[in-house]
Amino acid sequence: MIRLDKYLADMGEGTRQEVKKYIRQGRTAVDGKVIKKPEYKVDETKQRVMLDEREVCYQQFEYYMLNKPAGVVSATEDPREKTVIELIAGHKRKDLFPAGRLDKDTEGLLLVTNDGALAHRLLSPRHHVDKCYYARVRGIVTEEDTKKFLEGVDIGTKGHEEQTAPGRLVILKTDEMTEISEILLTIHEGKYHQVKRMFEAVGKKVEYLRRESMGSLVLDKDLSPGQYRKLTEKELESL
Repeated sequence: MIRLDKYLADMGEGTRQEVKKYIRQGRTAVDGKVIKKPEYKVDETKQRVMLDEREVCYQQFEYYMLNKPAGVVSATEDPREKTVIELIAGHKRKDLFPAGRLDKDTEGLLLVTNDGALAHRLLSPRHHVDKCYYARVRGIVTEEDTKKFLEGVDIGTKGHEEQTAPGRLVILKTDEMTEISEILLTIHEGKYHQVKRMFEAVGKKVEYLRRESMGSLVLDKDLSPGQYRKLTEKELESL
């Protein structure tokens, strides 16, 4: 049971103060009965709420798959930069957030939701959720690098060791002429700039990075950078 004003505000029908005004004006009804009290309690799972004779259905959680473009920050708000939340066109609810972060120049899979419990399970190091990245790397990636990544590498600064957990590195393509390699790297940690720092530790530089998957959630290839869609029932069940 939740207050009627919260119900309407959660569903993006206005600020808390705005929807209180609507309710007091007699513009809302619950199960066919006009309600003028903002504090009126509604069973969001059973009762039918109308605003201006239009039904407002309650959704506790929302889940969006976003193909994050470069140049956008993984934040709910930022005074200087465009955020991933701003890419969810027409979003009304105020509690959406990105589940985890991608660097500003990194593209790829990002889950945008308001389900804090799910986000915690996906991001907590103790749950060991795999995250797979595609990268173009300056330098010829070798089988020796794959062995080092499988053991974990030190990405710390001088005098300060910071060992990563093992990562699975797959070499997709190497070009001796351009000295560019294409790889897939699967890790389950989320250290600051981790993928870039892992390659720097073996003398190479990431020039392009895109997250392909997180746990069972795989980036939809039909989504161009900046595009998004709601998760399917199947994707939600697998998560």
